[in-house]
Amino acid sequence: MHELSITENLLEITLRHAQVADVKKVTQLNLVMGQMASIVDDSVQFYWDIIAKGTIAQDAILKFERIPATFHCLDCDTKFTLTNQADFSCPHCQSTCVQVIGGDEFRLDSIDVE
Repeated sequence: MHELSITENLLEITLRHAQVADVKKVTQLNLVMGQMASIVDDSVQFYWDIIAKGTIAQDAILKFERIPATFHCLDCDTKFTLTNQADFSCPHCQSTCVQVIGGDEFRLDSIDVE
């Protein structure tokens, strides 16, 4: 359900920037979402279709770019990308003492307009 508040924030940011730029229509939002982000893109799209209705962002396409999860092993200093959702251990030393260094983000990268 947190996707609703995220989507409301996306719409607010979009409309604010569109107003400043004197935009007539928003056509696409380019979103970056990490593999570890606990956000369901279908839910964001569902809420967008509802709350953007009647605005200059109505019918804008939401384009989601997925970023892989990357980790840093605190034992052997290896940086690696998550390949198995169930296994967070370092592929070099098998340590589970790892830190997420990427792939947990969610951001609005750009807005396409007419």
